[in-house]
Amino acid sequence: MAGTERQREIRRRRKRKENLTAMKAKLSKATPSEKTEMARKLRLMTPGAEELITRWQLEER
Repeated sequence: MAGTERQREIRRRRKRKENLTAMKAKLSKATPSEKTEMARKLRLMTPGAEELITRWQLEER
């Protein structure tokens, strides 16, 4: 068996946090086109993406 749904959920959450940490580290050196790509990936990755995009100032509106 692959494990309980709760364990899968926890694993997904931890992996998402790792990915967000890595993205935030690359943020300071990112070009505008890279920031747009980060925003696209964030939207696919997490339901709270719009808040993160605003907080990290990835896209100008």
